[in-house]
Amino acid sequence: MAIAAKTNKQRESGYAKNPDHKLSFEPSPRRVRVVFANETIADSTDMRLLHEPRHLPVYYFPRADVRMDLLQPTDNATHCPWKGDASYWSVRVGDRVAENAAWSYEDPYPEVANIKDYVSFYWGRMDRWYEEDEEIFVHARDPYKRVDVVDSERPVEVVLGGETVAQTTRARFLFETNLPTRYYIPLEDVRTDLLERSDTQTRCPYKGIASYHSVRAGGVLHEDVAWFYPDPIAECPRIKGLVCFFNENVDEIRVDGAPVPKVKTKWSKS
Repeated sequence: MAIAAKTNKQRESGYAKNPDHKLSFEPSPRRVRVVFANETIADSTDMRLLHEPRHLPVYYFPRADVRMDLLQPTDNATHCPWKGDASYWSVRVGDRVAENAAWSYEDPYPEVANIKDYVSFYWGRMDRWYEEDEEIFVHARDPYKRVDVVDSERPVEVVLGGETVAQTTRARFLFETNLPTRYYIPLEDVRTDLLERSDTQTRCPYKGIASYHSVRAGGVLHEDVAWFYPDPIAECPRIKGLVCFFNENVDEIRVDGAPVPKVKTKWSKS
């Protein structure tokens, strides 16, 4: 005999065991738009931004500002111990379909009742996202995160494969909340004869689209170990064209002659 799945009301909320769990669902003053197959799927100036521990911020749209005529309900469902049961929709525009790309909590737990009647989308399943008229990448920007770029005359040296591949007293130090300090170096102070352009690109919501270099040093090709922003977003112009190396994946980065401690990150290769 099949056993029916428990409903939201039958499942015990996570707050019963952890009443101090912090989840905020706050207004955002920014107009946000989502585009798929050249159609604007959602467009709102009444956005909400969900902040949840150990998760990236997530935008939620009032249902009234979503093209629900382009959304098709599916049988997919997931459960969150803090929000409840999520229902899903696929987005269909002409022949293009993004499966289970949108979700909503139609009967949320009482602790987060204000999330009801809001819809969110998987970022990567949509084609473009905009805050006001500026395209944004990867995930919603966190208003509590900072990115500061500061000039420094402190000597910076990058060692890879036993060779000094960059050396400068003109670096710009980039300080980003909860991430290691990054050292952006003028191209003139990098061993460009060791660089090989890569086809790799990545996107950052706070800096823009990054291109990559591999470095041939010590007789070995170290793939995608350095990156640069040829055209960073307007809010981060001071790193344009400067080269940065993954501290995690080079032998050493030295500042004032002392090695910078290595930190394990999602970009670490070993």
